[in-house]
Amino acid sequence: MKNTLGDLNNHLFAQLERLGEEDLKGEKLQEEINRAKAISDIAAQIIANGSLVLKARMFMHEYGNGDHADKKLPPMLRAEFFRE
Repeated sequence: MKNTLGDLNNHLFAQLERLGEEDLKGEKLQEEINRAKAISDIAAQIIANGSLVLKARMFMHEYGNGDHADKKLPPMLRAEFFRE
C-alpha cells in the first residue's frame, strides 16, 4: 500500500528541509511557508485518522469481539486501512 505513515514522515522531513534552504527569500519563501502550512494541516488529519484506528484496535483488544472482530468494523477503522 502506498502513502503510509512512514511516507508521511518522509514528506514532513522533506518539507522541513525545503524551509531550511537559506537561499529561499521573499515570495518564494512565502510560497514554501504556505505549502508547509497546507501539508501540516493534511498531516494532522492523517495522524488523527491513524490515532482513531489505533484507539479502535485497542478497544477491540481490550473488550474483544471474537477472532473476526475486524470484519465488523467499518473499513476506515480497520487496521489494514493504514497498514504499511
